[in-house]
Amino acid sequence: MARIPDRFIDDLLARVDIVEVIESRVPLKRAGRDYTARCPFHDERSPSFSVSPAKQFYHCFGCGAHGSAIKFLMDYDRLEFVDAVEDLAARVGMTVPFEGGVARAPQDQFTELYEVLDASARCFQKHLPDSEKCRKYLEKRGLDAAMIQRFGIGYAPDAWDTVKHAVGTSDARLKALDVAGMLSTGERGGIYDKFRDRLMFPIQDRRGRIIAFGGRVMGDADGPKYLNSPETPLFHKGRELFALHQVRQSHSKIPRLIVVEGYMDVISLFQFGITQAVATLGTATTKITPSCCSATSADVVFCFDGDKAGRSAAWRAVESVLPRMKDGRQALFLFLPDGEDPDTLIRKEGAAGFEARLKDAMPLSEFFFAELAKDVDLRGLEGKARLAERAKPLLAHIPDGAFRDLMQQSLSERTGMQRIGPAAPSAAAQVHALTQARATFSKPPQQRSVVRAAVALLVQKPDVAMALQPPYVFGTLRQPGVSLLMELIELCRARPEMNTATLLQQFEGRDDYEPLAKLALIDFPSTPEHWRIEFVDACDQLNRQTLQQRIDELLVKQESGFPLSAAEKSELREALASKSKR
Repeated sequence: MARIPDRFIDDLLARVDIVEVIESRVPLKRAGRDYTARCPFHDERSPSFSVSPAKQFYHCFGCGAHGSAIKFLMDYDRLEFVDAVEDLAARVGMTVPFEGGVARAPQDQFTELYEVLDASARCFQKHLPDSEKCRKYLEKRGLDAAMIQRFGIGYAPDAWDTVKHAVGTSDARLKALDVAGMLSTGERGGIYDKFRDRLMFPIQDRRGRIIAFGGRVMGDADGPKYLNSPETPLFHKGRELFALHQVRQSHSKIPRLIVVEGYMDVISLFQFGITQAVATLGTATTKITPSCCSATSADVVFCFDGDKAGRSAAWRAVESVLPRMKDGRQALFLFLPDGEDPDTLIRKEGAAGFEARLKDAMPLSEFFFAELAKDVDLRGLEGKARLAERAKPLLAHIPDGAFRDLMQQSLSERTGMQRIGPAAPSAAAQVHALTQARATFSKPPQQRSVVRAAVALLVQKPDVAMALQPPYVFGTLRQPGVSLLMELIELCRARPEMNTATLLQQFEGRDDYEPLAKLALIDFPSTPEHWRIEFVDACDQLNRQTLQQRIDELLVKQESGFPLSAAEKSELREALASKSKR
């Protein structure tokens, strides 16, 4: 997969004025050095949304929303990261570069593809009233005119060249139709419409642009019941979900996502007022679907048939979603009765009945252990061991946090197996443990705040990192946050043009992002001109703590009956002498 270089993101955010970007969508009012407004991401009466031109960063003190200009467009305009970057780049006349993998072409190269797909959709919609079998099918499914229009449903006539003649009026248009996946080539080289005698469902990207189609056969023609467009420069099945655009348009903040398997399942749920449904686009999407969901909603409900195939699909979803179970997200599974799908079920039971089923959906944890233990006898040690061996590698994929801890606890309760350590720690391990214990008891309570202050100074004024020269003595200090501090120093020195927004952008999606964003809001009593001095002083304090840590290590080793080498004795004398001079 091609990626956008970090330096381009830095340059883009340095050129873009976040105040102009936000003010074009939200009225801002000057308040000292910053700007304020009523937050666009939650309802409020008094303004708590603040935009800092110095940091190129926004923050809402009410709901906690914050980020760079890129993050604002992603949340406000509901764009994907690349789309937001391209929008901002177009604003300042920059072309987005890609490195590695298959590059995403500039947007203007796709203009004709979007045009021919949009023209194809209009052609299909024009022919829908002419098809009696389509009208009867839609009437039978209970779809009204508003719902048909909302999803842009059309009909591809039973002919070889309807779209070809209506849209491909030149060689360039024919080529665009072919690249967009709307044409097929026969064995003898003839070119004809890919979709024929099918009810057509446009597939849109997150910005509402048509990128592909799905077609349901209406007659007895050969081929699959449902046919999707092939992979194209615009359409990648593994990245898209049918109706995600409609869901985004219905909800400023999506409370949950209901993943079903068919277009008509989605549309029927919408017609009955359940407007959080999306559909996967082929079996290949099972692996990537949870990724799309986790970026959109806190909760995801997967609806599958209750048969063997449905449970197999559900298990594939489990394997994909486990690495994304963080930040309080929930994944649930609704298994439908035999012979039913969401479309038929909601017509029988109504929205209230389907909502009741959703409330009773099986949590991922319950399905996880039930599926792993379905052929295991947990009454014996052998069965418990089998369950543990099956579960452990899967649990290892869950991000650190409460959910992982609780899943491991549940496994322990089911098997009676606790974490097992080494039978006898080595002498070196004993020394290390003693050293850590002594360091823990000896360090003053303000040590952690020194690291925090140094990190906060870097976040707010990244160029203070230039005041330090490697090597950094405190790099070996065993203290929370030191590794992050080291990473920030290296990052800021390598890219001295960074500001708060571009620095935070590097940590988007990481566990460190939220704590760093909070540090960006700290008010330091001194002026920015003095922050360099404060940063150097904080690092000097950490160097002193590192020296004391090494002294403690050597003394603990000596007191524990492990003789020091000649080099270690010399190091200890020098460290003690250095400490006395400070």
